[in-house]
Amino acid sequence: QVQLVESGGGLVQAGDSLRLSCAASGRTFTYHTMGWFRQAPGKDREFVASIRWNGDSTVYTDSVKGRFTISRDTAKNTVYLQMNSLKPEDTAVYYCAAKIGGTNSYSWTDYSYWGQGTQVTVSS
Repeated sequence: QVQLVESGGGLVQAGDSLRLSCAASGRTFTYHTMGWFRQAPGKDREFVASIRWNGDSTVYTDSVKGRFTISRDTAKNTVYLQMNSLKPEDTAVYYCAAKIGGTNSYSWTDYSYWGQGTQVTVSS
């Protein structure tokens, strides 16, 4: 089992930055691919970014490329999502997820463990 706890969400203005954190505990965090997803009211869950277990590969959805950065600190069992130049359309609940195995994936069905989510609200 892997337990995930997100933090760092909040209410910001367009153009501001936020850094989300996801603290992991439990078995073998080191070898999991980690992902961030988001879900806005009335919309499907959307892939945001993922990072391989050793940090050598990251992928992003097109809408956040150049603005968001995913990273991980294996020693601290933590994955981060640095969000810059935030836009109102980034408003959503952001979820951290862990995938068994080392390949990146855009599909939420590939991720076995989920955090409770943290709200990000961007005002215009």
